[in-house]
Amino acid sequence: MRRTWQIWLILAPSLFFLVLFTWFPLVRSVYDSLFDTRLSSEAPVFVGLNNFARLLADPVFWRALTNNLVYIVLTVVPGITLALLLAVALWENHRLNRWLRTAFFFPMIVPMVSAAALWLFIFMPGLGLLDHYLALWFGPQNNNWLGRSNTALFALALIGVWKFAGYYMLFFLAGLQGIPASTHEAARMEGASATQRFFLVTLPLLRPTLSFVLTTALIYGITQIDHVAVMTQGGPDNATTVLLYYIQNLTWETHDLGKASAATFLTLAGLFAFSLFNLKWLEKGAHYER
Repeated sequence: MRRTWQIWLILAPSLFFLVLFTWFPLVRSVYDSLFDTRLSSEAPVFVGLNNFARLLADPVFWRALTNNLVYIVLTVVPGITLALLLAVALWENHRLNRWLRTAFFFPMIVPMVSAAALWLFIFMPGLGLLDHYLALWFGPQNNNWLGRSNTALFALALIGVWKFAGYYMLFFLAGLQGIPASTHEAARMEGASATQRFFLVTLPLLRPTLSFVLTTALIYGITQIDHVAVMTQGGPDNATTVLLYYIQNLTWETHDLGKASAATFLTLAGLFAFSLFNLKWLEKGAHYER
C-alpha cells in the first residue's frame, strides 16, 4: 500500500494538469454543446441537440471540414513520405549526416507564427523568392499564391510539410536504428535487392513507428492554425478556413459558444475515432523487438 501511494504521489502533478487542461475542457465542451451559451448572455438556455443541428446546417462548417481534410492529405502524405526518405538517406551515423539531420529538424524549432511571417515574403506576388525563381524559368511572374482560392490552401500545406517533415524524420530514424541488423543481413543473403529489403523488411518493421507518426501528423494537421491566422485569416472566400479556425471564429467573433462547443465535440470525436482505427490497423501484425 505504501508503494502504491508513492506511485500516485509521483503521478499527482501530471494527473492534475491532465484533468485541468484536458479532461475538464472536454467535459465542459460537451456540456456547453447542449446549451445556447452566448458569451454575452447571463444564463444559458438548454437546447439539447439544436446546436448540432445548426452546425450541420452551416455551409461554412462543411467548407471548413472539407478544407481540413484536404489540408491533412496535402501535409500528412507528403510530409511522412519525405520524412521516411530523409531517415533512410541519413540512416548512417557519421558527421555529415548529423549536420544534415540538424538542418532538416531546424524548421520544427521555429514558431509557426515566425514561419508564417517568413513564408509571407516567399509567397509575395512578383517579389517573393518563389516568383523570383519561377521567373528564371518561365519569365516574369506575379502570382498571388495566398489571394487565390485554388492555390492558398496548397501554399499553407507547403509550410506544414516544410515545418514538420524533419520532426517526423527523427522518429523514423529511431525506428530504423531499432531494427536488428540480422534481418537485413538475412535478406541480403537471400538475394533481396535494396528496394525489396526496404518494402519487405524495413517498412513492415517500422509499422509501430509509422502508426505513431501518422497519429501525430493528424493531430498537427487539425491543431495548427497559426499560419492561417497570420497569412490568410481563412480567406479568400473561406478557402483556407479549417475546423479549429472556424471554431475560434465562432467563439470570439460571433460569441456562439454552444455551436463552437458542438463543433469541438465532433472534431475531437472524429480525431479519436481515426486515431483508434489507425493504431488498431497499422499495429496489427506489427513486430516489437523484445
